[in-house]
Amino acid sequence: MSKKEKDVKETVEKETEEIKEETKETVEKDEKDLLIESLQEEVSKLKNDFARAYADTENLKKRLTKEADNAKKYRFKDSALELLPIVDNMAMALKVQTEDETLLNYVKGFEMIYNQFLSVLDKEGVKEIEAEGKPFDHNTMQALMQEKQEGTESGIVLEVLQKGYMLKDRILRPALVKVSE
Repeated sequence: MSKKEKDVKETVEKETEEIKEETKETVEKDEKDLLIESLQEEVSKLKNDFARAYADTENLKKRLTKEADNAKKYRFKDSALELLPIVDNMAMALKVQTEDETLLNYVKGFEMIYNQFLSVLDKEGVKEIEAEGKPFDHNTMQALMQEKQEGTESGIVLEVLQKGYMLKDRILRPALVKVSE
């Protein structure tokens, strides 16, 4: 092999080696670009997941706060429902008329206890539903009877058969009423 051929062969080998290196660098650069791109996509996905988790946490916090407020606001509901029949019985007992002086003192004492009992219920937010003589309201009243009465417009409450009560802004027990036809 002549020197010229040897030089050409070396040059070809050298150029081949350079091309291999350039190709290797290009492939490495493309791999790096792909890796960077995939990592950026993953970061974007993780940011989105974080934002959703944060929003879910905030919504849960708001819901739990609202539920706690409602539980606090209406905590007396079960107790009030158990006490209302006692109020009804006390009211019926006070309707009894007597002339006996001894019993009158007991009635006055009983009336004081009854009023104090109503005062405690009032402080807890329990209010009587005013129904007698008012137009029938299906949201707060339940009609058990209808009666035709001269001089009374249709749909007016004639008599309250059982008092109804509200706890703050919710119905505790509807009023049971007799309504005019």
